Amino acid sequence: MHSGLILVFSFHFLFFFHFTFPSLSHPFLPLSNVTLYGDAYSLNNSVSLTQELNCLTSSSSTPPPPSFSSSIGIGRTFYVYPIRFLNSRTNTTASFSCHFSFSIVSSPLCPFGDGITFLITSDANSFSISNGYMGLPDSASDTQDSFIAVEFDTSFNPSFGDINDHHIGIDVNSIISFASVDAASRGVDLKSGREVMAWIEYRDAVKLVRVWVSHSLVRPPSPVLVAEIDISKQFKEYMHVGFSASNGQGSANHIVNRWRFKTFVSHPPETPMDIGVVEEGDCFMCSPEDLSSTIGPHERKIKIGDMAFVWGGLSAIVASIVIILGMISFFMIRKKRLISRSKQGQACRVNREPERFSLSVVKSATMGFHKNQIVGEGASATVYKGSLPSVGAVAIKRFDKTKRIDCAHSPFTTEFAMMVGCIRHKNLVQLQGWCCEGTELVLVYEYLPNGSLDKILHKYSSSSIFLSWKHRLKILLGVASALSYLHEGCEGQIIHRDVKTCNIMLDAELNAKLGDFGLAEVYERNSITREATIPAGTMGYLAPEYVYSGIPTEKTDVYSFGVVVLEVATGRRPVDEYGTVLVDLVWSLWERGKLVEAVDSRLNGKVNGAEVERMLMVGLCCVHPDSEKRPTIKEAARILRGEAPLPVLPVRKPVVRIRSVLPKESEEVMNFRGDGSPSVSDAPWMTPRTHFS
Repeated sequence: MHSGLILVFSFHFLFFFHFTFPSLSHPFLPLSNVTLYGDAYSLNNSVSLTQELNCLTSSSSTPPPPSFSSSIGIGRTFYVYPIRFLNSRTNTTASFSCHFSFSIVSSPLCPFGDGITFLITSDANSFSISNGYMGLPDSASDTQDSFIAVEFDTSFNPSFGDINDHHIGIDVNSIISFASVDAASRGVDLKSGREVMAWIEYRDAVKLVRVWVSHSLVRPPSPVLVAEIDISKQFKEYMHVGFSASNGQGSANHIVNRWRFKTFVSHPPETPMDIGVVEEGDCFMCSPEDLSSTIGPHERKIKIGDMAFVWGGLSAIVASIVIILGMISFFMIRKKRLISRSKQGQACRVNREPERFSLSVVKSATMGFHKNQIVGEGASATVYKGSLPSVGAVAIKRFDKTKRIDCAHSPFTTEFAMMVGCIRHKNLVQLQGWCCEGTELVLVYEYLPNGSLDKILHKYSSSSIFLSWKHRLKILLGVASALSYLHEGCEGQIIHRDVKTCNIMLDAELNAKLGDFGLAEVYERNSITREATIPAGTMGYLAPEYVYSGIPTEKTDVYSFGVVVLEVATGRRPVDEYGTVLVDLVWSLWERGKLVEAVDSRLNGKVNGAEVERMLMVGLCCVHPDSEKRPTIKEAARILRGEAPLPVLPVRKPVVRIRSVLPKESEEVMNFRGDGSPSVSDAPWMTPRTHFS
């Protein structure tokens, strides 16, 4: 009930109401709710945007309407009424959420067509007859018109910037995509003929477009495409919303099966609990079961004439009631969510909401990004210390403009999307705000006065803070708590992929806070299949199976955590300046029964031998070459606290066994000895020797 009230509340402020199907004799026929153009036609409660063509003649079996006489092979369908996206009186811009399913079925012995797009356009009659355009407006058309499209492209044209013949892209007033991604690499086959589920969302408050796709009915936790772009500049007051497709030199049926759409108002700052939970909206194209789930048994379908009458006579009363109930519902839901989150345990807390800052404010806070304000530098960003009136001391992460490959997959976008999501934990660095202005991309974090664990641990001087054994244990337990939350406490499982002492920050009380989510990935919990990627992270911290297969799991984070445990206990780097590998060193001391000799000599013996042994054994257990033998982060933390027995370790460092990612019939197992040398019958090294530690 509450969500329904918010739905109407949002629509009221946009002055847009959705009308349900007016035809009672055919309540489930898509033609009741959409208008068809060109080759589009109704097909079993769905809409096929294109018709099967004869590849030799490239002619349609049915001549199109006169207005589309030159667009054979092109079809469109739009919601029957234009939708309001701008309110000039209140200076309000609509955000939108869309969920639909489609399939592309190729014709026998013919190449695939151009593909299908979800389209928002100011002119429903503007289109291009060019091959590869998917019926999108020609870039050279009237500049007064504008469009935004999410394309599912099945043709390859390098002149249009296509990455391949199987990709998803975001187009703004041009068929050259602003951002794109290979669909197959994200587990979706556009050419299989299977139904593809797609979710598209634009949040105007954060200027962010996100696209999810799946062959499953359940939306994946992680979007396949994220692009930071202000598409509100392309909105006219009223826009047409629908789909477009074309066949070009090929032939395929581009079929839209069902479609839900919603506009709403998003106000900055976006709260973490709100982003990604927008209702799917009203059903523009429904099957009987879709509509039955949308309209209750006692609800009445309102005809267009009825709605006009009701709005004309009761607008003032309805508006007042809706506003009051909407506000009550909003605050009730918000309070309920806050209470629910507070019960997730002491590890989870709700902090201040991220704020959008202007570039002038950020520059002022950093003295114009002055070099004297720099407190850290990374591969893709520089961190400055600053002070903001509304926040106080902050760490301002400025992303390097010269190292951006594309906006959709930049470290900024990945980290921003992750931090504005559901991440809220006392041992994670908290995002305070952001700035996206001109060419500048900036994230604003809480300032942690003691800097990174790496700096304190390895750059010790007489003026530095010395970490006692008690401090070191406290830091490791804090990191373990953060990782346990990422692995088990979020809606989707988050793999950090870059756990290292440089990314562990310390506050004034030496509490650990894990940061830098530029490489993090979100996966469906207990997902069996995961994408293989180029291994990302830092040499010395990466698990051997991850280096070989490129598939991150929670156990690869456990391995990195194990290296951090050994690093904290010994005060040594993962690989020192002489090439000595820390993991190998500690294993060798274990094999000789001299494990406690690995402890940091700067502690001057002011430690308990049993506690030293426990910490080092936890580290070795976490870096076990066999990922199946590693504990979970939660189990490792229990051992560190002395709440669980010591792990059982082999007498010698086990052989590294890495199962091949080749098909089963070609499956091989690679074996490497504990001393880093391959066995006689083993295959050649697939990665650097020092990297297997």
